Parts: sequence; C-alpha cells; structure tokens
Amino acid sequence: MKLGILDQVPMPKGSDPSQVLKQTVELAQFAEKLGYERYWLAEHHNTNGLLSAAPEILMTRIASATDHIRVGSGGILLPQYSPLKVAETFKTMESLFPGRVDLGVGRSPGGTERTRAALTDGRESMMSEFPRHLDELNGFMRNELPKNHPYRMVKVTPRGGESPPIWLLGLSPRSGRLAAERGIGLTFGHFINPDKWESTLRTYRENFKSGVLSEPAVTVCVFVVCAETQEEAERLALSQDRWLLSIEKGDSQVYDPDSIKLPSDQLAQIRHNRRRTLIGTPEKIRDDLVELSRRYEADDFLLITNIFHMKRKSVHTS
Repeated sequence: MKLGILDQVPMPKGSDPSQVLKQTVELAQFAEKLGYERYWLAEHHNTNGLLSAAPEILMTRIASATDHIRVGSGGILLPQYSPLKVAETFKTMESLFPGRVDLGVGRSPGGTERTRAALTDGRESMMSEFPRHLDELNGFMRNELPKNHPYRMVKVTPRGGESPPIWLLGLSPRSGRLAAERGIGLTFGHFINPDKWESTLRTYRENFKSGVLSEPAVTVCVFVVCAETQEEAERLALSQDRWLLSIEKGDSQVYDPDSIKLPSDQLAQIRHNRRRTLIGTPEKIRDDLVELSRRYEADDFLLITNIFHMKRKSVHTS
C-alpha cells in the first residue's frame, strides 16, 4: 500500500505563519523518513487558518529539503488560471526535480465568489470552461495542441524533457469521465464526500482511454487521526470535529482539543462528518485502510489530518 499526505497547512490557534510553515517542511522530511510516497499541498484562499495559498512555492521548498518523496498539488484551481502558466510552472519544477512532481488540478473556485473575483481580477467565472482548460493544459504539457488551435505555435518553456503526471481531483461521475477520457489519474476526495465513490470510480475505469497514462490510476484522500491509544485518537479528533463545524462559518483555525466543548445540538453533524475520517491506533488505521483499499480497489492513499498538534499528520501503519 502506498501512503502519502495531503496538507492544507492548518494553523493552530496561537501559532504564527512562519512557525507553521517551518513545521510543514519538517513534517515532509519526517514523512520521507517513514517511507511515505508523496506529499501534496492544497490550495485555499482568503482563510484565517489554512496557509497553503501558494502550493507551487511550498512544493519547491519541500522538494529542496527532501531527497526522493514526490511533491504535488492537491490541487491547482485550474479555472482561475491560464493553462499555459500552470504548464510552465510545473514543467519548470519537473526540470528542477525530475521524476518527483505531481500536478493535481481541481475545478473549485477557491473560496467565495468575492474571493474568486479577487483572484481573477474580476474576470467572469470560467468554471464551465474546465474541460477546455484541462485539454489545453494537457496539450501544452505534451506539445499536442490540435493543429487548428489558436495557441498551437505557443510552446511551453522549458521545452522538451518529461512532464509531470496530471491528476484530477473529483467527487462525482462527471469528474470520473473527464479524467477517463483524457487518460489521466483520478484522486477521489473521500475526505470531502464519500457518497458517490462507487459510481465515480466505475465511470472512470469503464471509460478510461490511454493517454498520459496507459491504464487507470486512482488515489483516495481520507481524513486520518492516529495515536498510540484509541482514547488519545478520539481526544485529538475533537480538534478536527470542531474545525469541520467552524470552517462553514469562515473560521479555519485549529483549536486545542482540551479547550473544546462540542455543542450537543450538533452531535448529529459531527457523526455525519466522521464518516469521512479514520480514527484510532496504528493497528486500527491499518485495518481501516486495508478495508478502504478493498472497497475502492485502490492501494494508493493520501492522508489528511487537521488537528492541533504539530505532528498532526504523522501516521505509521506498517
């Protein structure tokens, strides 16, 4: 089983950005020592507690501080950017760190409509253009734009060399079909909403066409809270329970679990949220991941843990 980390770089209340970003680099180094396969950075904007607003910069910093772990984006908000610019950024990173870069992209607006507008300097929403952007990104990366494309003579810099694999972050059969028809990898966001996993993965696998990849490739991203005892894991998970409740209100900071009193009227929502999360000892997490692997027919996982403790994502299940 391959394990990786998806890091939103949550900031514990009372911390400062420099401290948290330093710890993020240390965590990536620790993950490499434990044998993790990859370390991905999310992209979020206009938040008070998620520091991963520039995943490309963090990827380069982490790749420079490690030796072999893959670094990636989970994912670049493609509708907000020029496909050419994204292609050149990641081709440059691939040239700096050959064979270690993953390009994960998503359709998310990156926040509220006001945030999206500020991010694009007031440009009209391009969300509906996502399939075209995905095609252009792939075309620029592989120098395979159609002959009649208006940008056909525009070449990515640096030219030549390998291109990092593209992964589409998705939750629905629509995403599965988009990834399948373009022959790219699919990252399923169990940690966001696991409800449509069966139809999404079936659509992806049944419609896959050889392209960037020769066969389907699936990663599954899931919340994980792991500790030496079940009791300690449950205590730490209170941070994430509170975070998931608060983020809907615009508060994305992570709070000390010992200071948290969860409202009794939201216990049903907490239980609903916990179906996205694995909580327990290393042995229990291992067994739960094996069960998820059987269900999803996938052995490649990205773990995400937004809790108060600095080593918030450290899981060793072997």
